[in-house]
Amino acid sequence: MSEQPPSSDSDDFDDLVEAETTRDPDLAVIEAGSRTLRAQAGPPGADEAVPARPADPEVDRALREVEQELATRWGETKLEPSVTRIAALMDVLGEPQRAYPSIHITGTNGKTSTARMIEALLGAFDLRTGRYTSPHVQSITERISLDGAPVGHERFIETYQDIKPYVEMVDSSQEYRLSFFEVLTGMAYAAFADAPVDVAVVEVGMGGSWDATNVIDGDVAVVTPIDLDHTDRLGTTHAEIAGEKAGIIKQGATVILSQQPVDAAQVMLKKAVEVDATVAREGMEFGVVSREVAVGGQLLTLRGLGGEYEEIFLPLYGAHQAHNAAVALAAVEAFFGVGAQEARTLDVDRIRHAFASVVSPGRLEVVRRSPTVVLDAAHNPAGGRAAAEGISEAFGFSRLVGVVGTSGDKDVRGLLEAFEPIFAEVVVTQNSSHRAMDADELAAIAVEVFGDERVVVEPRLPDALEAAITLAEEEDEFAGAGVLVTGSVITVGEARLLLGKG
Repeated sequence: MSEQPPSSDSDDFDDLVEAETTRDPDLAVIEAGSRTLRAQAGPPGADEAVPARPADPEVDRALREVEQELATRWGETKLEPSVTRIAALMDVLGEPQRAYPSIHITGTNGKTSTARMIEALLGAFDLRTGRYTSPHVQSITERISLDGAPVGHERFIETYQDIKPYVEMVDSSQEYRLSFFEVLTGMAYAAFADAPVDVAVVEVGMGGSWDATNVIDGDVAVVTPIDLDHTDRLGTTHAEIAGEKAGIIKQGATVILSQQPVDAAQVMLKKAVEVDATVAREGMEFGVVSREVAVGGQLLTLRGLGGEYEEIFLPLYGAHQAHNAAVALAAVEAFFGVGAQEARTLDVDRIRHAFASVVSPGRLEVVRRSPTVVLDAAHNPAGGRAAAEGISEAFGFSRLVGVVGTSGDKDVRGLLEAFEPIFAEVVVTQNSSHRAMDADELAAIAVEVFGDERVVVEPRLPDALEAAITLAEEEDEFAGAGVLVTGSVITVGEARLLLGKG
């Protein structure tokens, strides 16, 4: 197992971190690191999908206060499986989640990308949208979007301040205080009602039945591929996990079901029968007719509930994103009544325009060239396999170096095994989260999967990125080498900042 020498920029890096005495320590490290690498990354460019920190110092201070108050609550990994508290909050807020129709999305992988596609499609038909997704890549404000863009910092702060008295009222009446995720869910539903939106696109946080988002009754319930993740909370089989996720299927809804393991599909179909829901299945009622790799993405022909849609350009990589696109299209068709009330296709030009506009930060996202650095938030074996297949198909790398930082509560070995066939070397590291797996502990597993000679250890993410870029550049014959940063949404978010995308 090899160890890289200390970075020549390490003294400057430490000085920059030391100077950031008034800032959050983790953020100071990230932002200081971004200065050391930004010159290599080129101009950062605008990225509405991932907002930067507020430029106004007063707004930045107010946002930090909100973030700090939210941080005192139970985090997203500490749960008391119940919708009692969020239902109480909705009650005192006047049931804002009833003010608009909604599309509710569950599954193991692909939820956020699918939500972004649905949002884009609805917007193309002149509907005002609200989108609630999690976790965020860089900024907490990413989680709540209006009209296809994250809410502004000031609006996020105002929404929190508006509901704070009601949150405190519920806190005082419950055995446990509202969690971080529950408060954010309340904020999203309140913001959507206040906008007001024509339709909300809501991603489940975890599971379905007892997830905080499940106080809505989605007109359309979307189930992306189910796999084994969060097994300590959701179950150890596909069927058990599907049983939890099926909780979002409500009376009379339409269910858009992606391709699933047989036992998971059986559970979903049984629940649909129980609540008299209509089901559309990928591969039966809708699906991907054809796909081919194109510059900057892929060209698709999709079969929707009302017919075929040809020449759809999707600026995302991988077969999994094509399947997400088919699911998103079917969900929007179902929302408009296509396939149920009428047999027709939606305006194909609007569909093409919407898909061509889709962005999904941290999902096989290219953030640098020479060498090419790609980010992907895969954090479980199924996500890892999809990312590995996607990058192999879309990029002609002669050699690929991995940078991997994971959370300690994941199937880390399974994730590493998914990438083993495509990584020439892997640099193991850790992000700033308290949930991050220790780099040495991760390295021990990596050595078992990759062998000693292919593993490099760099506990600090800035050093890990520099080490991987150096490995990708070290020999002329590997001029086509690339770097893939993966393992966690947090790792990807921090790498994005370090590489000048924040």
